[in-house]
Amino acid sequence: MHIEQATSTDLDAVVATLQEAAQWLQGDGRPLWSPADYSPERIGRDIEAGGYWVARSGPWSVAGVMRLDLEDPHYWPEIAPGSSVYLHKLAVRRAWAGQGVSIALLRFARERTQAVQRPWLRLDCVADRQGLRSLYEGFGFVLHSEVPKGSWALARYELAMAA
Repeated sequence: MHIEQATSTDLDAVVATLQEAAQWLQGDGRPLWSPADYSPERIGRDIEAGGYWVARSGPWSVAGVMRLDLEDPHYWPEIAPGSSVYLHKLAVRRAWAGQGVSIALLRFARERTQAVQRPWLRLDCVADRQGLRSLYEGFGFVLHSEVPKGSWALARYELAMAA
């Protein structure tokens, strides 16, 4: 598995991966992202800003994607700027489910956090997603807090980088 920063040529693959994940979750009765969250315009802007990373199984085949941000005042408003990398929109193509793509992306996110010399890697997920929470906890993330968001709650996780 090779992970690299997405480019404009990856736009269709990133959008398709996010759309596939959203449709799978919706079909399983666990809706997450709206079509606006993975529109080509929005994802294109994020790719141009250097936010998306793709996991490739070969030179062209995208197995999974994620977005890494250097700030997240929306979900982590109390965190000091410059202290963290924030992981969002981790998604794996269904054909690659259960084959370690999520772990490879998490490892890369950890390495990237260390490379940019930030002491924390942080992420959030819907609190009732036990499978996802188990994945993050199994990787070493620690629950920071749960934040109510209307009829649901957001679980916020953090992973300290080794000094």
